Parts: sequence; C-alpha cells; structure tokens
Amino acid sequence: MTADTRPTEAAPESSRTSGRNIALLFAGLMVTMLMASLSQTILSTALPTIVGELGGVDQMTWVITSYILASTIMMPVYGRISDLIGRKPVLIAAISLFMLGSVLGGLATSIGALILARVVLGLGGGGLMILSQAAIADVVPARERGKYMGIMGAVFAVSSVAGPLLGGWLTEGPGWRWAFWMNLPLGALSILATIFFLRLPRVQRTGKLQIDYAGMALIAVATTSLVLLSTWAGSTYAWTSPQIIALIAITIAAIIAFVLVERRASQPVIPLSLFADRNFTLTTIAGLLTGLAMFGVIGYMPTYLQMVGGLDATRAGLMMIPMMAGLLVASIVSGQLVARTGRYRIFPLVGSLIMAGALFLIGTMPLGTNLWVLAGYLTIFGIGLGLGQQILTLIVQNSFPGAYVGTATAAFNYFKQVGATIGSAVVGAIFASRLTEFLTTRLSGLGAGSGGPNIHSLTPSAVAQLPDAIRLTIVESYHDALLPIVLWLIPFALLAVVVLLFVTEKPLATTVDNSSAAPAGESPDATEHRAAAPRSDLVESAVSSV
Repeated sequence: MTADTRPTEAAPESSRTSGRNIALLFAGLMVTMLMASLSQTILSTALPTIVGELGGVDQMTWVITSYILASTIMMPVYGRISDLIGRKPVLIAAISLFMLGSVLGGLATSIGALILARVVLGLGGGGLMILSQAAIADVVPARERGKYMGIMGAVFAVSSVAGPLLGGWLTEGPGWRWAFWMNLPLGALSILATIFFLRLPRVQRTGKLQIDYAGMALIAVATTSLVLLSTWAGSTYAWTSPQIIALIAITIAAIIAFVLVERRASQPVIPLSLFADRNFTLTTIAGLLTGLAMFGVIGYMPTYLQMVGGLDATRAGLMMIPMMAGLLVASIVSGQLVARTGRYRIFPLVGSLIMAGALFLIGTMPLGTNLWVLAGYLTIFGIGLGLGQQILTLIVQNSFPGAYVGTATAAFNYFKQVGATIGSAVVGAIFASRLTEFLTTRLSGLGAGSGGPNIHSLTPSAVAQLPDAIRLTIVESYHDALLPIVLWLIPFALLAVVVLLFVTEKPLATTVDNSSAAPAGESPDATEHRAAAPRSDLVESAVSSV
C-alpha cells in the first residue's frame, strides 16, 4: 500500500473571487462545453455524405461510436486527476488534445483516418464537459447551481441544433472538413478563457502524487471490449463465435481486475466508496439508462430525415430545432425551479416518463408520415431530456464534499456515457445490419443486381437521382431498418423511472465546500459537507451578470 498522498487544504488563488469573475468564468466554460457538444452532433447531417465520399457506409457507426468510446474512457481519468492537481492544467491539456484531433479530422483522406481523428478528439473531449461542470461546482453552492446547470443543459440544446444545421451548411458549402477546422479558433478561445478567468483554489499536496495507472488501463480495456461486444455480437460475429466469447471473457476479467485494483489503490480513478451513497448509485444507473435511449435516437435521426424524408443536410438540421427547443426550455425552467424551491427529484422522474412516451410515438410512426409530425414527437423527446439531464448531475454533486466533486461528476458521466456508447453502438450495428440485409434483398428482387447502386456508397443526393422504383425501395429499407429499433429503447426509459423512485431528496447545500481533501478517516461518500464560507453574495452577483 502506497503512502497517503491526498491533497491538503487548498490555498485560494485570490483572496476573493468577484461575482464578475464568476460570470466571466461561466462564459468561458460555456465556450468549452459548446465546442465539446458540437463535436458530438455536427457530423450527424454530414455523415451520409462523408461515408459516401470515403467509401465507408458499412463503418458509419464507428465515426460516431469512436468519439463516444474515447471520451467515455477518459472521463474518470480527467475527473480524478483534476481533483488531485487542479482543474486548470488538466482542462488546458484536454482542449489542446481536442484541437489536435480536429487537425487530423480536417486532413483525413480515408474512413480509417477519420475514425482515428475522432478517437483523438474523444480523448480530449472527454474532459471538457466534466471539468466545466466540476469547475462550476467549485464556486457555486448546490442550491444556486440549478440555474447554472440549466444553462449548461441549454448549451447542449443549442449545439444539438447548431451542430446538425452547421454540419449541413458546411457539407453543401465549403465542405464537411470545416466541421473540424472550426474547432481551432473555438479551442484557442477556450484556452484563453481558461487561462484568464479560471481562478479556482490551488491544490497543495504532501508527498508524492500517486496516479492510478492500473485502474485507468483496466477501465479502458473493460470499456473497449464491452463496446466491441455490443457492436459485433449477433451482427458481424455470431454470439457463439470465438471472437465474441473472447470479448465476453475479456470484459468480465477486466471488470473483476478493476474492482480488485481500486480496492487497493491509494488514489483510485473511481473510488468504490462512491457507491456507498444511495443517491449516487441510483442516479448513475438512471443516467446510464437515459444515455442509452438518448444517443440511440439522436445519433441517427438526421440520417433518417435525409434518406427517408428526402431533405438535404441543411434542412435535416433545421428539423432538429423543435426537439432542441423543447430541451432548451425544459432545462432552463427546471434549473430555475430547483434554485427557487430546492426540490429536484420530480424533474428527472417525469422527464424519463416523457421520453418513453416520445419513443413510442416515434417508433410506431408509419412510412409517409408528415415530417412536422415527427418534429412534434422529437419536441416531446427533447422536453423529457431537458427535465432530467442536468438535474441528475446536480444530485450527484450534492452528495459529496468538494474534494470529490470532480471524481464523482466524472464517474457519473462515465457510466452515463457507457450507456450512450452501448446505445449508439448497438443501435448503429443493428441498423447497419438490417439496412444492408433489406437493401441487398429488396434491390436484388427488383433485378438491380450488379448494375444497381453500390449500397455502401449511398448519399442523399445520389438516392434522389435514382429511378422511383429503386429510390422508394431504399427509402422503405431505411425506415424499416431504424424505427422498430426505437421501440426497443422504451424499456430502458421506463426502468430509469423505477430507479429514480428510490432517490432520496437531500437538502441542497447553500455554501461552497472548497476543501481539497477529506479529513483522515472520512470517505468520499460522506453526505455531511464540511463547513465552508457562505458565498451567497457572490452567487447573486454572478447570476445577475449572467
């Protein structure tokens, strides 16, 4: 067992952080979150064109999944290291890595190079949202944080509209590569904001810094093997194939080894004692289930709108606006109500119910349904998302002292992203498998044969120019391949409702805990936060500035 090297009491960078500086910090963090969230959505409308040009329709799912997988693996790493050495240097490193991935993406000439670039983007992007959420928790009490978390949720809503719309405009204008090049000025702006406005308590340590390299490696192996298992099982390989059996064995072995390593590590990347807190465990399970349903729909709906609805990339992006408007309004309103009343348990619970209802409406939609009806269903889905997503993070942060806010936030988001990764991988794999089967069978039935379109290089513009018989067959295949899968996501949303029924509504903290470590003998699951100087005057000033 290594010596205890936990950080000691923090020394503030300045004797007093003004409300104006908190507002400027918040603005800088919004730029960082915008950049990260845009990277998850901007390729959605450009994806059919990208994979068509690079000849990788059969690998379409990996353009999305590779980013989510890499960012998921890095989340707990960024959270724990930032708790140990401070937020600022870790955030600057994450942004720099994100910019490197953007350069690689802009220069990609093959589908393999593009997927590699998305991996590098994910390695950096995994820290951007985590560290932004943790930094706000460092300066704003939980009771007032709902206002900020609601706006953070709104950033995701805006980027989810702006991403597909911008991706469509770039695809039809200067080219899809600008979806990567645009990250460079945003990244530079984020680094400048971090340097000048991120003034958080400086972490001081006694003894040698201990990094849980073994835990980080094992969590990477477990996550990767689980995603590969979700992607390949039953589609690329049979469940009884040696490849799938090996992945199952690797996943189980890595999880067991991870638990054993974390029990002995002096600074574990995910402290197992986090799970002693009931709210953390329940909220994490609900977040995983919600992430699975969320990315299973959002990731492939723009493709559906283009290939089935016949929209160009820009109009497909515009059709996502109603959904994000619902998310935007629900997120801000729920955050304001939490700050005003201190009550929060009801919002994610009702949100999950609304999501389940929206999934049913989307999944049972017949071919030929007016696209504005689909937009209405997506609006309902967005309202469900907006009511719960940021509130779940608030519940987690309210359960732990300041020394573990980064770690707890990262651990929660890690498991939520695991759900998103599995959801994206499973939906994408099943969708691609069903689509290939339908296209092969139905086009051959029309006598298209070898003279027909290459099913691995279909783009919306190419499909629009095909004879009606072939075009309608392709449209029907896309519809029949995707929408039934949406219905399979309903049980996960309903299970999240059941889990959230058992969450305990603890009072939200009204002070900021800026301590850097728990006293000897105190575990991170401690629910009684240590004393911290009230910051209500600063919060009021910051809120008014925002």
